[in-house]
Amino acid sequence: MRIDVVTLFPDYIRYCAGFGVVGRALERGLLAVHGWNPRDYAEGNYRRVDDRPFGGGPGMVMMIDPLRTCLQAVRAADPAPAPVIYLSPQGPRLTQRKVRELAGRERLILLCGRYEGVDERLIQAEVDEELSIGDYVLSGGEPAAVVVIDAIARLQEGALGDAESAVQDSFEDGLLDCPHYTRPVEHALGRVPEVLLSGNHAEIARWRRMEALGRTWLRRPDLLDEARLSPADRALLEAFRRQYAAALEEPDGDA
Repeated sequence: MRIDVVTLFPDYIRYCAGFGVVGRALERGLLAVHGWNPRDYAEGNYRRVDDRPFGGGPGMVMMIDPLRTCLQAVRAADPAPAPVIYLSPQGPRLTQRKVRELAGRERLILLCGRYEGVDERLIQAEVDEELSIGDYVLSGGEPAAVVVIDAIARLQEGALGDAESAVQDSFEDGLLDCPHYTRPVEHALGRVPEVLLSGNHAEIARWRRMEALGRTWLRRPDLLDEARLSPADRALLEAFRRQYAAALEEPDGDA
């Protein structure tokens, strides 16, 4: 898969892409990330890419021509069709379902805005969709682009040491992930749940599913409204609720 990033800071993208799962995906040839600086396509001695907004107000707006010429060069670099995605707080929020959709494409072009954003005419003419990573504002689209690249990279076949890791992630089946433990078994902060030490894989799977359902109910109940729960899932969730209620009713040990 190839991802082209239009950004005023291509070195930032290249640096961030060099670590962890993304770095391994690049080394293994599973993913290619290319940075493109619109300043290289601007005219004049100062290679200006922004100007004051019409109507007044603070900040600067990225200009049409440097971005458009840069996008033309990006498209010409590879014949594979690629949607242009503008990283913007006004786009729909990124979800794991959307990541999986993007990861299945051959190529993507990510457009990173700066300052007050991009001239709306460029967005209307060149952008296929907008995408947000959350309801907050960043100084530019670069951190959001890195998030998108990381999420996509780990879904490329062979990027993870164990492909099952991606399957068990939070949101893959609409739920949050279950809690995880490692050595030592005994610690001052507590003991690993007995079921995880039992070797009974059926009981471990049941416990993990119940914990995933319970955590989602406690922390992101909105996800349960959209999740397709089987009768078995509903029974496990009810069991978790009973256990949770019973734990709340237990007297405080210090009382």
